[in-house]
Amino acid sequence: MVLGLGTGSTAAFAVAEIGALLASGKLSGIVGVPTSKRTFEQATSLGIPLSTLDDHPVIDLAIDGADEVDPDLNLVKGRGGALLREKMVEAASGKFVVVVDETKLVTGLGGSGLAMPVEVVQFCWKHNQVRLQDLFNEEGCEAKLRLNEDGKPYVTDNSNYIVDLYFKTPIKDALGAGKEIAALEGVVEHGLFLNMATSVIIAGSDGVSVKTKF
Repeated sequence: MVLGLGTGSTAAFAVAEIGALLASGKLSGIVGVPTSKRTFEQATSLGIPLSTLDDHPVIDLAIDGADEVDPDLNLVKGRGGALLREKMVEAASGKFVVVVDETKLVTGLGGSGLAMPVEVVQFCWKHNQVRLQDLFNEEGCEAKLRLNEDGKPYVTDNSNYIVDLYFKTPIKDALGAGKEIAALEGVVEHGLFLNMATSVIIAGSDGVSVKTKF
């Protein structure tokens, strides 16, 4: 089985469990495709066999977290900075299982007021920051370059920058918004993961529930 290994705090728990099951002999015959350098390093340290989309273009199952989940199981992802590789791996997966807690549930994407990331090339990034801001002025959106603690721009595993979009209200048309963002020259990828998740596992105060799209 080929597994897509997500990035972030939730995905790290899943990767750790896979490593433990392999070490105990309870799991075998799996190959992981990591979605970031961080996940690659963690999986390597745990002895998980790894590969890439070049060698395994079809993935059986991807497991990852999410920053927001709407009622139709559409997602905002990428606040951890790995949105491009996450989307590439998860789009190639036959099943994509998302694990979240109930605080990540929103009525509409962008509704949490937290960042919706857009990965852009470094060349003329300010130009794209302004264009992204202009796209969603009516929604009260603010576009900000993501910075590290030292005040320098955050650089992704792909040597790009991230412009974070902060919406005051949920995005009215997420599909349309995704198309508009993707159409901008210099935009590499955005954090709207639409019609991709097949199941979402939700940890809540009343226990664990599962929502399935198909």
